[in-house]
Amino acid sequence: MSIQRCLSILLILHLLLLSLLPFTAFGYGPMGPIAAAFGNNGFFCAIDASGQQEIICWDKNNKSTTSSSSSTPYLSSLPPMASLSGGEGFMCGITSNASKAYCWNTFSSGTDLVPQVFQHTFYSQLAAGKDHVCAIRGNYFLRTDLGPVDCWQYSQTMNTNNSNVGIVDNSLFHDPSIDAFAFRKIVSGEGFSCGVVKGGGAICWGPKSANLGFSSVSGDFKTLASGRNSVCGISSVSGEVECWGKADEFGAPPVGTRFVELSAGAQHYCGIREDDHSVECWGSCNASSVPKGSGFMAIASADFTTCGVREVDLVLDCWAVHGQSPPDYSPPLQLCSPGACSPGSCAAEKFTFNASVLNEPGLTSLCNRHGLRICLPCGTNCSQGYFLSSPCSDNADRVCTACSLCQNSSCWDVCGISSSYSRNSEQEQQEMIRKLVIIIVSTLSVSLLVLIGWCLFPRIIKTKDEDCNLCVGKPVAEADPEINLQPSLSASKFIGTIQVFRLSELKDATHGFKEYNELGRGNFGFVYKAVLTDGSQVAVKRANAATIIHTNIRDFESELEILCNIRHSNVVNLLGYCAEMGERLLVYEFMPHGTLHDHLHGELSPLDWNLRLKIALQAAKGLEYLHKELNPPIIHKDVKTCNILLDSEWGARISDFRLMSATDRDLDGDMESDVYNFGIVLLEILSGRKAYDRDCTPPGLVDWALPLIREGKAAAIINQNVPLPRNVEPLLKLADIAELALRENPGNRPNMSDIACLLDQNMKGGLTM
Repeated sequence: MSIQRCLSILLILHLLLLSLLPFTAFGYGPMGPIAAAFGNNGFFCAIDASGQQEIICWDKNNKSTTSSSSSTPYLSSLPPMASLSGGEGFMCGITSNASKAYCWNTFSSGTDLVPQVFQHTFYSQLAAGKDHVCAIRGNYFLRTDLGPVDCWQYSQTMNTNNSNVGIVDNSLFHDPSIDAFAFRKIVSGEGFSCGVVKGGGAICWGPKSANLGFSSVSGDFKTLASGRNSVCGISSVSGEVECWGKADEFGAPPVGTRFVELSAGAQHYCGIREDDHSVECWGSCNASSVPKGSGFMAIASADFTTCGVREVDLVLDCWAVHGQSPPDYSPPLQLCSPGACSPGSCAAEKFTFNASVLNEPGLTSLCNRHGLRICLPCGTNCSQGYFLSSPCSDNADRVCTACSLCQNSSCWDVCGISSSYSRNSEQEQQEMIRKLVIIIVSTLSVSLLVLIGWCLFPRIIKTKDEDCNLCVGKPVAEADPEINLQPSLSASKFIGTIQVFRLSELKDATHGFKEYNELGRGNFGFVYKAVLTDGSQVAVKRANAATIIHTNIRDFESELEILCNIRHSNVVNLLGYCAEMGERLLVYEFMPHGTLHDHLHGELSPLDWNLRLKIALQAAKGLEYLHKELNPPIIHKDVKTCNILLDSEWGARISDFRLMSATDRDLDGDMESDVYNFGIVLLEILSGRKAYDRDCTPPGLVDWALPLIREGKAAAIINQNVPLPRNVEPLLKLADIAELALRENPGNRPNMSDIACLLDQNMKGGLTM
């Protein structure tokens, strides 16, 4: 048997042995906006992003730690918190309204477990260990970072009757030698605490501190995290991780990697990298289980599960670091604070988090006290598949953009785009010149026709000639027949043609809503590819926290009624839904050829002119159906190439329209807005340029294309990278249709039925390639 195979077997046996051992606390992280309590009664808590700094908690088996009468994961009996730290079976925090310590467990969140003698003391930091807490005296909101330490102990893990409320036991944790020190950072483990002191260096104390094998270390540290018999810290100088104590708990820490945050679990540590904010774990853990492609602003580790706050949307995410699937803890769908609120300005290499990016009405800050801000570490790089499009500034982190949108040499190397793709050879340049000459000659030869068309085109809309009268007033394309749903093998039921899915069924179909199944993000929330038990592929939209907060179950049912009545071959149709455990999920037809945007501007296959004209017509028919054939009409409100999907037959489907109907809105004004945005889509189809591209002059597509069209130079905007047909007249007419849709006065724009009619007539002219 090979050595490698032996090691693999030993690792498996080791993990099996861990799973059979009693659940005890193994690791503890520093204070932060998210923390984990350990043991059989373990749970996670985080500070929400509503601006009130309320506490969200959840425990094992997908349960929130709230009473059964409440459908929200808030613990309403808790005071708002500025920062959190977890022990075994209990959690502590510093209150945001008074800078006092407050501890609780899941059995009675309304009982403060802090000993009475310490309940009225101001604290700037605290750290919960297995059965004790140490806290640094000082006001959290006056930036008093340095101070002496108080400690209290619990006789054992607190139980349901809270008989073990905090016990002051200085004989175990009082060490006279530390009284002279002023502490800046602190962390607690099993029977010991460690702190970073004024002037640098870290010291440890407590009845089991001798098990660490050291009492002090030199150097200065930004943060500390502790395992059962080990401590790791991030150096303030190098940004790298240094660890001490029993090496079997932390294995081989990363070398040469800078980190900004740490957490510790069962014989492993995890950290957030400084460069791209990805998570890296080391020690006895399954590193492959860590989410790839996502950055995190805050993390916390329980025994075998790590949870974090994603930087892109502040949504909670949990994963099993020892390879379990799914993880022990599954968080509620909530937006959470990415960091702790603090006074003063942000230091170098940090930025002030701006709450406006959440697009929540009235939310200006995530802190409930005036003058506080959240300072977060700047990212300097992006994860694989993304390139850095904007560096970090004082008020915003760096911006990462998908490589599919890479358009110039600044991102070629990062995105791995080959020189053959990114640089035209001399022969290719000559070919482009030849095409340009053809375009110019073609333009001159048809200039008279263009001029005549320009004079007569407006009359098409005003007088509606006989051909177009055949379109106007007729029904749109017949709606699809009722969809024949194949029932899955799980316990699902049907209401009419709409399937009611179980949450467990959709979790299995998406592998726990993991990132690698993500198709995109829209107004409603995240979209995942799912494979049902019968093998059929569907798209699952999982509502984000903001959608759930602003939509109660009655509104959701009303919206479902509207969606159930939408059936058309040019719309992405609803197949089913799930409303379980506070979740809102919609199941749609799966579109295997992706978005129009990715074909026009990304890495997917380019489209020829026949297909482009067909997509333009079908998308118009989909919008016409929403505007004209539904009662009440549906206004899309976000018409763009990202929301036009392509089915298995390359047919265009409208997606991601707003769920609420337009009964109480200015229908005409909203419809005209849809028409205008569809005009931009037509320009993108024709030119290959994005709606806004800062690398172009002018960056706005409309600002560039409209003057050329109105000057009779529409040929200049046609995409030169797509082989031209011999008859370019349909392309020039497409430009004219776009110009009509983009007229400044909404009253002069055609409606979607007129647009569909004009595009249909244009298609009948045909293209000769």
